[in-house]
Amino acid sequence: MKMPSLLARLLSAAICALALSTPGFAADDSLYRQLGARPGLEALMEDFMQRLLADPRMNPFFKEADQAHIRAELVLQICEVSGGPCRREGPDMKRVHEGVDIDRAAFNALVEVLQQSMDARGIPFGTQNRLLALLAPMHREIINVP
Repeated sequence: MKMPSLLARLLSAAICALALSTPGFAADDSLYRQLGARPGLEALMEDFMQRLLADPRMNPFFKEADQAHIRAELVLQICEVSGGPCRREGPDMKRVHEGVDIDRAAFNALVEVLQQSMDARGIPFGTQNRLLALLAPMHREIINVP
């Protein structure tokens, strides 16, 4: 497997790790509903994938990856993290990312592209912040290059 494809899959799986490590996140599904539930997440992840491919910083990580698979996994992962009914099991992010050079700039670029997608989909700033606050801690397990 080529390294960019592997990184794309690993970044996709990272969201799941957060879901599995955030106690009590599913008790409230208001964020899931604010994101548009399953249809909203599918539209958001479609936009996100297109932007990842168009972004010169992110394209090398995603261009040769199975985008349909990544989109589907991201929908499940964001659904779970945001308190929706989805459940996905995934590997430990620290172990998954061993040997893949992910620096803070790559992680931050991915978050920036996600914010662009949320803006484009008209997701309110407060809703964006709630989601990003849930996703932010995963940097500890993903970033492995100083």
